[in-house]
Amino acid sequence: MSAVDPYAPHSGDAGYRVESYDLTLGYRVRTNRLEGTAVLAAVAVEGLSVVVLDLVGLRASRVRVNGAPARFTAAAGKVRVTPAASLVAGESFAVEVVYAGAPAPRRSRWGAVGWEELADGALVAGQPIGAPTWFPCNDRPDDRARMTMKITVDEGYAVAATGVTGVSTRTGGRVTTTFTSSVPTATYLAAVHVGRYRTRPLAGTGVGVVPAVSVTAPPALATASDRAFSTVPEMLRVFDGLFGPYPQEACSLVVTADELEIPLEAQGLAVFGMNHLVPAAQRLIAHELAHQWFGNSVGIERWSDIWLNEGFACYAEWLWSEASGGPTADACVRTHYARLAAKPRDLLLVDPGPDDMFDDRVYKRGALALHALRKTLGDAAFFDLLRRWTAEHRHALVNTDDFRAAVRTAGGPEAVEVLSRWLDRTELPPLP
Repeated sequence: MSAVDPYAPHSGDAGYRVESYDLTLGYRVRTNRLEGTAVLAAVAVEGLSVVVLDLVGLRASRVRVNGAPARFTAAAGKVRVTPAASLVAGESFAVEVVYAGAPAPRRSRWGAVGWEELADGALVAGQPIGAPTWFPCNDRPDDRARMTMKITVDEGYAVAATGVTGVSTRTGGRVTTTFTSSVPTATYLAAVHVGRYRTRPLAGTGVGVVPAVSVTAPPALATASDRAFSTVPEMLRVFDGLFGPYPQEACSLVVTADELEIPLEAQGLAVFGMNHLVPAAQRLIAHELAHQWFGNSVGIERWSDIWLNEGFACYAEWLWSEASGGPTADACVRTHYARLAAKPRDLLLVDPGPDDMFDDRVYKRGALALHALRKTLGDAAFFDLLRRWTAEHRHALVNTDDFRAAVRTAGGPEAVEVLSRWLDRTELPPLP
């Protein structure tokens, strides 16, 4: 693990890494009350006398380390835990935190992020630092861990969450569902969605290379959801050919009864607002599905490399447009190149800075860089590069230098120089 990420310097701790999270959560929609117990199985990276967790807006009431009560203090979004004995580098340990409160988004330079109340439910918008609004964690993109969540809600509500859905039990008017993710998951990609939903399989999925897809939506939006997601089986088939096999354990699509500004991806899951069930939103569906390869499987070590997530997902929109009979990728490139040319040329793609990490120029310039590589390498070598990238780094962490190395292998110094023009300079290069 690297030092604390300079884009989010107040999040996470490099002194330990988490191997797994075991979360037991109870949520009441009517009162927006969350009660939880989190058990973190971790390993000390260095000698530790204090273990620091991120937890925002919720109150920890009890903490144990390796089963023994531990002293702790909580302030400024941190829970500082003092074990009975200091931990040595390489030592495994477990921290259990009991906590509760009214979860709410946290304010950040990127807007309000985290647990969010809906009109009749809740969702999680975790990227980039929203995870601590609902569970204590080591909130950094390079500390991925397995996750188990046992979530209880009032009868009449349903839950969709990160991981494979397990059994549900009903007791005393409440329903408990377990979700398990055995693949390493970044904290910002863990999600919970609660609403008056029903979950159904999506027709045409679970056959051949297309994974089984579930759709969780309000019953009144079932028909609109089926229509909006009818292209998903073919989309996944196309992406399988271009990027390699679908890399996640689950593929869940959630639709809220509320309008959302943008869809949101999570590990093996994406959530859309009711306003996204329109033909114009097809590109957004492609974008969020592509993140299951780029961002959620092949993950970034640091936020400055966000283009490796967003540039690839944006380019997937254009590839799907071409594959589905819409404008070709080349036509999309020329349209967005002209738009980018009209914007300020002061963004360095390899390090856009925290204020601009989600700027649309990161998405579009990253996608244009990939198209420039495609034109340089040719289709066969370019898509072979993408498939090797997703296979060799499946559920692993990468940075931009790793991609440069992959490009050098695929196309030599000339291809690396083409990539560098887009990554390492602020001026807009000519299209090849």
